[in-house]
Amino acid sequence: EVQLVESGGGLAQSGGSLRLSCATSGFTFDDYTITWFRQVPGKEREGVSCISASHGGTYYADSVKGRFTISSDSARKTVSLQMNNLKPGDTAVYYCAASDSVQCTVVTGLGALIWRHEYPYWGQGSQVTVSS
Repeated sequence: EVQLVESGGGLAQSGGSLRLSCATSGFTFDDYTITWFRQVPGKEREGVSCISASHGGTYYADSVKGRFTISSDSARKTVSLQMNNLKPGDTAVYYCAASDSVQCTVVTGLGALIWRHEYPYWGQGSQVTVSS
């Protein structure tokens, strides 16, 4: 059974940091791309960052570039999202998603394919709240 479990969300002050983790099981980790999304109630889901463990490719949305860092640990089958210099606009529920039919590259990022792709596996979400 495929499982993605997010952890590490919570409350931070503006300018602070949080680290999200996405623990995976039930599939061959290195064959998959893991992508972080976030969503605010009433708004469209927004792609945040992605990573493909097989080649280490990463991509970031402009809104988080320079503040967030994505990394993967193949031994632990976990993807982390280090979020620094948080802003109130980062407040959302954060989800990790997995797919083996899309690669995280500059091309798929710039073309938004990485965000529009239909991911078959999703975590349950983790709330991140940033106070001003």
